[in-house]
Amino acid sequence: MNRLIAIVGRPNVGKSTLFNKLIGQRLSIVEDTPGVTRDRIYGKAEWRNKGFMLVDTGGIEPDTKDVILSQMREQAQLAIDSANVIIFVVDITTGMTANDQSVADMLLKSGKPVVLCVNKCDSVGEPPAEIYEFYNLGLGDPIPVSSVHGHGTGDLLDAAFEFMPEDDADDYDDSIIKVAVIGKPNAGKSSLINKIAGEQRVIVSDIAGTTRDAIDTVIERDGEKYVFIDTAGIRRKSKITESVEKYSVLRAYMAIDRADVCVIMIDANEGYTEQDSKVAGYAHEQGKACVIAVNKWDSIEKTDKTMNEFRKKLEVDFSFMSYAPFVFISALTGQRIDKLFELIRYTAEQNSRRITTGMLNDLLSYATARVQPPSDKGKRLKLYYMTQASTKPPTFVVFCNSKDLFHYSYQRYIENQVRESFSLDSTPIRIVVRERGE
Repeated sequence: MNRLIAIVGRPNVGKSTLFNKLIGQRLSIVEDTPGVTRDRIYGKAEWRNKGFMLVDTGGIEPDTKDVILSQMREQAQLAIDSANVIIFVVDITTGMTANDQSVADMLLKSGKPVVLCVNKCDSVGEPPAEIYEFYNLGLGDPIPVSSVHGHGTGDLLDAAFEFMPEDDADDYDDSIIKVAVIGKPNAGKSSLINKIAGEQRVIVSDIAGTTRDAIDTVIERDGEKYVFIDTAGIRRKSKITESVEKYSVLRAYMAIDRADVCVIMIDANEGYTEQDSKVAGYAHEQGKACVIAVNKWDSIEKTDKTMNEFRKKLEVDFSFMSYAPFVFISALTGQRIDKLFELIRYTAEQNSRRITTGMLNDLLSYATARVQPPSDKGKRLKLYYMTQASTKPPTFVVFCNSKDLFHYSYQRYIENQVRESFSLDSTPIRIVVRERGE
């Protein structure tokens, strides 16, 4: 997913309310005080069955000397530079202001497509006559929107999608495995990719970019092609001081969205940290196949028990994604790089595996006969039918007589039976419960 829309405008015109309405959840702080949103906040949304990233920026005060407001302006400029389309929000209740004109001039200079959103048109029907003064901004037809009620948001996204790439520009052939290398800064992500690319000498293409961007490197190994996406390290928010780096976090998350497999790099010298759990947690939530690579293993003093002890500790730390395999590598020496490729292929195959409905229902019959479904107040859970809805991750729909009776523990039992029977031990899987007739 490479579609990115930035919402910009002067302070207090309702950008955050619009952002929350478009992504369908309350991520941005909404308060009737200028300057509440100081950083870019981003979320995923979907329109016309196509996913996109939406970025909410702090209000732009073009000529301010205030330190915080000038930093917010820099943040907004970064979002503008990186977005496919900009939604410029103005407020009909205040009319066009000098600051609106200054922001419009800034947007026109950027050369990016701009959609003009006139917010707070809360009454239904014909737009108020005041909307026509916004033509003076020189940004085309203003679109009346009520971000509080949601009126006009469909028209707004339709207009934005006129400028969106029809397909992801970086779509590769389905046979190519896309691998995002993610983790904290200095865990050795770039070193790993350089080692792989340097050893193989069969780089098909190397799309240049700065180290703060996600860089694609296409590599051929053992007759198979892989796209390695090197991402900037994801730091704790409190550590992110440089405005450019805040944008690199968004790029890393977008790289995870694009990938088939995520290689989560852990620094063997530092061990597991809270930030590693954040990175892994995002990949897990997106249903990605994951391999946990413990790097710099060559620099650890070892006995014959060191690896086992390290593995046991990591199994506890990563208990929320117990399916993810571990590999202990050295990007410097190339130690166990072959094993890493083997695990990438293995997890990618499982993540995209499809199982026939007949086989799933045979399993369901066996599992329910082996362990009887739970009952409550004389009513027993009945499982009628099971089918696979999608892959990446494998997602299974189970139809039953009552969702309330389908307790979490029994769902976990069915999930474990699916994993065991169809060798899905190294991929996240999802069970969706439906009552018959839904």
